[in-house]
Amino acid sequence: MRASEQAPVNPVDQDVLLARAYLLRVAEPPAPALVRFVAEHGPVVAAEAVRRGRVPAEVAAETQARREVWRPEQDLQAAAEQGARLLVPEDGAWPYRLFGALGAAAARGVPVAEPLALWVRGELPLAELVERSVAVVGARAATGYGEQVAAELGHGLVERGWSVVSGAAYGIDGAAHRGALAAGGPTVAVLGCALDVGYPAGHQRLLDRIAESGAVVSEYPPGTPPARHRFLARNRLIAALTGGTVVVEAGRRSGARNTAAFARALGRLVMAVPGPVTSAMSVGCHAMLRDQEAILVGDVDQVLETVGRIGLDLVEDREAPRRPTDGLEPQALRVYEALERRGGRSAERVALEAGVPLDRVRALLPALELAGLAERCDEGWRRARPSPRSPRPRVPEGARRSGDRDGGDGGCGGA
Repeated sequence: MRASEQAPVNPVDQDVLLARAYLLRVAEPPAPALVRFVAEHGPVVAAEAVRRGRVPAEVAAETQARREVWRPEQDLQAAAEQGARLLVPEDGAWPYRLFGALGAAAARGVPVAEPLALWVRGELPLAELVERSVAVVGARAATGYGEQVAAELGHGLVERGWSVVSGAAYGIDGAAHRGALAAGGPTVAVLGCALDVGYPAGHQRLLDRIAESGAVVSEYPPGTPPARHRFLARNRLIAALTGGTVVVEAGRRSGARNTAAFARALGRLVMAVPGPVTSAMSVGCHAMLRDQEAILVGDVDQVLETVGRIGLDLVEDREAPRRPTDGLEPQALRVYEALERRGGRSAERVALEAGVPLDRVRALLPALELAGLAERCDEGWRRARPSPRSPRPRVPEGARRSGDRDGGDGGCGGA
């Protein structure tokens, strides 16, 4: 649904926009004390109190260094010039349901907080974009294997009606976004810097494409440069905006594992894709799986079975490869395995090799012939060589396992 088709949303008061724009600049996220102060007093009153320095000590600690920097009008204008807007909790497009987990976690003592507002590029309401969403994250120095898996996950999730959320970094993040875009979007990128900084530089075109069908999101006001602590802070938003997080590749210490830790703290599902045991880029995934911090997934079906609707997004059973000998009862299988592929054997020799009584062997060999598994030759009996295009043979009653009706699959070994 396009933005123009959405039900109208009551416009947000300009005073609220100015107050929240100021508060985003005055405090470094996540600023839990300021978030609580705003929730108690409202953004307009809280902003004025911060400017005057009339706030509790814990709020002052988060705002003192920048409280005199008042430039919300300039920030709103700069964002508009970039095609962005300020999304605030007073707006109907705010993802209340998902961000509620941040507030609940903060109440339990987890060091997180809801964002005061978000700078957003993209026309569609953010709440709609992330209603059914999965985060796909991983290493920047990804392998070809990791990027292929991430792209396939991104593509498959969008094809199944889900959004992909990631951090727009090189490696796994970028591959997941590109896979989603190849399927027609949508995807959401959450940045650890301002929208107008153009970071990473090599992904500027990618970010433009994401904004066309999804959204590019940041807590940071125009001009804010990237920094390690900002990427760590934004990871809580990636985790919060989704029903679950998939880590495709991760080192022993990585930002992707940090996102996974936030997801667990928020009560979200965490999944990990296994990789080669020799790959340093899969060490983090394997550690999470070994420590039971993540659920192993290998494809989109398994991701959706984990995060999807109970009873509706289940993985269909996949048939194991079938052998011609599936369905043979044990003695018939032993007789078959006693046959050679080229030279023939007499029934007596087969009985000796298989350890099956001769009269039983003489009954089973014609049954195996009817099943297309054995054939007569000058030397006696040998294994048949069916055409690759021939249908799977039907196991006759005499050679069929007890309980099998028409040669259903079994656990027997064989050729």
